[in-house]
Amino acid sequence: MTRMMKAAIFAEPGRIVLDDKPVPDVGPLDALIRITTTTICGTDVHILKGEYPVERGLTIGHEPVGVIEKLGSLVQGYHEGQRVIAGAIAPSGHSAACLCGFHSQDGGTSRHGFKAMGGWRFGNTIDGAQAEYLLVPDAMTNLAPIPDTLGDEQVLMCPDIMSTGFSGAERGHVRIGDTVAVFAQGPIGLCATAGARLMGATSIIAVDSIPERLAIARQMGADHVVDFTKVDPVAEIMRLTDGRGVDVAIEALGQQQTFASALRVLRPGGTLSSLGVYSGDLTIPLDAFAAGLGDHTIVTSLCPGGKERMARLMDVIASERLDTRPLVTHRYALDDIEAAYALFSNQRDGVLKVAITA
Repeated sequence: MTRMMKAAIFAEPGRIVLDDKPVPDVGPLDALIRITTTTICGTDVHILKGEYPVERGLTIGHEPVGVIEKLGSLVQGYHEGQRVIAGAIAPSGHSAACLCGFHSQDGGTSRHGFKAMGGWRFGNTIDGAQAEYLLVPDAMTNLAPIPDTLGDEQVLMCPDIMSTGFSGAERGHVRIGDTVAVFAQGPIGLCATAGARLMGATSIIAVDSIPERLAIARQMGADHVVDFTKVDPVAEIMRLTDGRGVDVAIEALGQQQTFASALRVLRPGGTLSSLGVYSGDLTIPLDAFAAGLGDHTIVTSLCPGGKERMARLMDVIASERLDTRPLVTHRYALDDIEAAYALFSNQRDGVLKVAITA
């Protein structure tokens, strides 16, 4: 008899529903994970709204925390019953992109025919983590054991939010003594703020409009907070930097306005590190770009994945350099995930991240 499981499935634009699906079969290099905790990402909301196309019937979600239920016949170095996470980006480890050092770009073409977003497979081109079970391909590349000292919610941000946020600072090459502006203090922006501090920035300016998020930004390392509903954020950042501008501006929202503002606050030779997922074309303002003569650098990042990345992020948590638990503001059972989507997609009740327990 086929074993069945509950899963959050993309039905059509505007509808993600909880339904039954078969528990996946395990191939030689795979691992089957029993999900204990997962969460909803802003990218999942883009899927829900039809702004990012995925196949109907796909299980959504890409932030798994769980326990190994079954291992493929060729998987070594792990054992059933072991607590693990896997990154949102699940590289094979042997593609051209991986061998060039860009594991997050180990992608291809989905069954719809559109170009997949780099190596993002869970909840994009293969079934994802908002379910009772998750099949992890290339398990020896992607599974990272969770230290016994860490709970599920402590590591819940590692698969995507923390890895993505940190990459904004890393790809921006933040240096000791830098001044950094982070536009938008959602979960990824908050982790970008924390990453800038860990990279050595000594003046971090966080931009948002929600008082609770600006308060958490200070906890995460922001030295200044700017409410863009009260002041012009570009003018305020230039005032805070005595007209110099910032060394690195991190855009963590994915909108034209914040992208342009991030470009406008750069010092000559500064770097705009873009983390946002954009759902439309971007334009580069001529003045902000200094007509192409400002020695500016614009870089983009996709969440780094793989077991080594996950292990490093958990080391940051275990060493108490950062506590991401304040980002979890709401908790739901998998049975109530449709209600969790309604809350998260409408940004009600001060929600940052929702912990979903199976």
